[in-house]
Amino acid sequence: MAESKIINNAARVLKLVAAGTPADQALRESLTQDRHFTAPAERRGISRAVFAYFRWWRWLEPKDSPQKQLAAALELQKRFDANPAGFKPEALADRAVPDWLKDEMAWPESVGAVAPNGPIRALEGKRPYPTETAWLQQLQREPALWIRAKAGTGIALTKKLSHCIPASQSPDALRYTGLTDLYRTKEFQAGEFEIQDLASQLVGLAAAPKPGETWWDACAGEGGKTMHLSDLMQNKGLLWASDRSVRRLAKLKDRAARAQVFNFRAAPWEGDAKLPTKTKFDGILVDAPCSGVGTWQRNPHSRWTTLPKDVHELAAVQQKLLNNVAGSLKPGGRLVYTVCTLTRAETADVAAKFTSEHSGFEPSSVLGHPSPVTLWPHDLNANGMFIAIWRKR
Repeated sequence: MAESKIINNAARVLKLVAAGTPADQALRESLTQDRHFTAPAERRGISRAVFAYFRWWRWLEPKDSPQKQLAAALELQKRFDANPAGFKPEALADRAVPDWLKDEMAWPESVGAVAPNGPIRALEGKRPYPTETAWLQQLQREPALWIRAKAGTGIALTKKLSHCIPASQSPDALRYTGLTDLYRTKEFQAGEFEIQDLASQLVGLAAAPKPGETWWDACAGEGGKTMHLSDLMQNKGLLWASDRSVRRLAKLKDRAARAQVFNFRAAPWEGDAKLPTKTKFDGILVDAPCSGVGTWQRNPHSRWTTLPKDVHELAAVQQKLLNNVAGSLKPGGRLVYTVCTLTRAETADVAAKFTSEHSGFEPSSVLGHPSPVTLWPHDLNANGMFIAIWRKR
C-alpha cells in the first residue's frame, strides 16, 4: 500500500480517536471492519502511522492537517530510529511525556531489572546516561512483540515459527521479528503460544506457582497471566480467576479453551470485601488496575489521556484490593502485587503501606532480588512493571 493511502486511512482512525475512542480500539475496529486491509503489511503500516502520531504529538504543528501531521510523525520516527542521540534529552523530557509526570515518577537510587544471566541486578551506575533519559528514549521506539511458548517448548517453537529470538531471561519468552499475523498461524490456533509481553511473563516466573497448589488471579482481565500460572502449574491444582468484567472473563474462557487450560474457575468479583470464594490459597496474584505508564511505549495515546488524579485514585483502589485479598492466604502463602506502571504512588508507596499495616506479612524475594522490584522498559525492551511479593507468616 502506498504511503499516501496509509496516511489517509490512518487519518480516518484519528477521527475516531478525536471522537473519544481509545487509539487501540479505534485501530482494531477500523482494521477489522474494512476488508481491504487483509495483508499484515497494510495493517502494520496504518498502525505504525497512528502510534507514531501520538508518540511524536508534541513535535507536530497543531495547525497542519492530520495527513501532514502523520507524515511528519513518520519522518520523526525514521530520524529517531536512525540516530536517537540526535534528540536532546531535554527535548524528550519536555515533549515525550505529559508535564505532570515528572512529579509522580518513582526514580529510585537503585532500580532492579532482570540481567541477561537471569538474576536481577542493581542498575545504578551501570549505564553512561541517567535512567530517565534511557527510559524516554525507549518510549520513542516502536515496541517489541513478545510471545510466550508453553513451558519448556520455547526452543522447539523456534523451529516451527521463524523470526523468533529467545529471551535471555526465559527460553520460553520469544521476541518475534517477522511480518506474519501471529493470530492466524496454526501454532497459535493450536494453543502452542500466547502473545504476552516479556515483563508480564516475568510476573508469572516471579510468582512461581507449583503443580498441585491453589492460586487466585484476583484481577485476571482476559487471562494472560492466568494462562501462564496454569502453564507453570502444569494444569494441576486449582486456579481461581476473577474480574469485575463479565465480558473479560468470557474472553478468558475462550483463551483457556484454545490453550487447553482446564484447572481454573472463573468468577466475577468487584474487588470489595465480598470475596468470590472462601478458599484459602497458596498464592494470590493481584495484577491491579493502574495508570499504565509502563505501557506508554506500546500505547502512546495514553500519555495524553491519563491524568494525575487517576494515579492517586488508582493507588487507593490498589491498596483496597491488597487489603481485601490478604485474609485468603494460607500461612506460608505468597501474595504477589504487580502493576504495569512506574509512578511512586502506585508502586513503592502501595507496597510500603501494605508492609507497615500488615505485620503478618513479610517481604519475599522477586526472582532472587529483595522485594520490591521495578522492571524498566529500556532494560528489557518490554513494558515497565513493578513487582512486590510478601509471604504470610
